[in-house]
Amino acid sequence: MDDLPRIAQGKYWHELPVGTALRTHRRTITEADLVNFINASGMLEQIFVDAEHGGAMGGRPVPAALTYCFIEGMQMQTLVQGTGMALLEVNTKVLAPVRVGDSIWATITVTHVRPTSKGNRGIITFQVIVYNQASDPVLSYEVKRMMAGPPQDDSSDR
Repeated sequence: MDDLPRIAQGKYWHELPVGTALRTHRRTITEADLVNFINASGMLEQIFVDAEHGGAMGGRPVPAALTYCFIEGMQMQTLVQGTGMALLEVNTKVLAPVRVGDSIWATITVTHVRPTSKGNRGIITFQVIVYNQASDPVLSYEVKRMMAGPPQDDSSDR
């Protein structure tokens, strides 16, 4: 059974050369998403808990951290599933508000690749741009991850 391909198996570091570009599926942010996230994270600021707040952004804005986490979750379930070893660095820039009812998605581009000094792994830098349903950029970030290489075949050593 171990020889069957895994569903949603992530990419190994050497399968991600510089210039590789991918995109996620879309995900609509719901009121339940906002409520669950702010309660779990403790981000109980009035702008998020008061539906009648009427702040400068208008509508029901969600924390930028929610947007980031949802896009990271999409990557965890696909691109780095079973191959991601460590999150090393993130540099984030918020570009526009995301509100309840918006549908977010992202492009992910490999900008730098290098093998580690030991072990079967590499350091990959990704540029992630998050968009809303109108394809307006709402968040961008650069992320460095340690990614695994394929399992080593030890049968030749026997």
